[in-house]
Amino acid sequence: MSILHCGRFRLPLDRPLIMGIVNLTPDSFSGDGTGTDVARATALARHQFDAGADILDLGAESSRPGAIQTPEDEELRRLLPVLREVADWGVPVSVDTYKPAVMRAALGAGASMINDISALRHVGALAAVADSDCAVCLMHMRGEPGTMQVAPHYDDVVREVRDFLAARVAACRSAGIDDNRLVLDPGFGFGKSLEHNLSLFRALTATAVDDLPLLAGISRKSMLGAITGRPVEQRLAASVAAAVLAVHNGARILRVHDVEETRDALAVMAAIETGSSR
Repeated sequence: MSILHCGRFRLPLDRPLIMGIVNLTPDSFSGDGTGTDVARATALARHQFDAGADILDLGAESSRPGAIQTPEDEELRRLLPVLREVADWGVPVSVDTYKPAVMRAALGAGASMINDISALRHVGALAAVADSDCAVCLMHMRGEPGTMQVAPHYDDVVREVRDFLAARVAACRSAGIDDNRLVLDPGFGFGKSLEHNLSLFRALTATAVDDLPLLAGISRKSMLGAITGRPVEQRLAASVAAAVLAVHNGARILRVHDVEETRDALAVMAAIETGSSR
């Protein structure tokens, strides 16, 4: 059984883990961003925790298509008060950032994981996490959030995503980051068309590197809107269906907005497949 080393936590991967999203931005695509309202953000984090999230993922900069970069000081202003509130709840806290200074500040404030849409490519990012014991999620993204959805092109999206992730794993290993701290994310919706996303979904395990755990972040995304024709606030059923299918296709961690509903769906899946129940 694989175990993810996530700061002071050891997370067995014998069942899918649920990462509950806590958006600290005022411009989240999903409409649940809290901005600098610490009380509201903490309440959202508590809701995700009480619903059964295995990991809480705090993000203080929007990475939606067309997003404008958030200044570092503003990202920290949104992030640190909430992180300090939740860091002692007994649940691993992930911080969604690509900025090395924010990584260092987050780890110093109690974060157990760094979730980087740039896969530690920014100067200083590898060094910011290498000497810690945090887990790291390496995500594939073509381009930058502001322009990534402008006519993305691949000759072979599955191969190219896998090659990118393999190169980033090699960089982490060279920096002294052990495999048991690494998680890989193919980056659904990050510089990819609907067909690219569907190709990746069908061949999800083919994007893995040396059996490192895969994270799937599909919750409420535009690919689900394109399939169903529904606006973001009406994508719960599609998000839960995608989560179950992602696990069926090899995902070990699901990054979701709707923790309780996803947890129930996975319990049904487990009961049918293995006869187990929670």
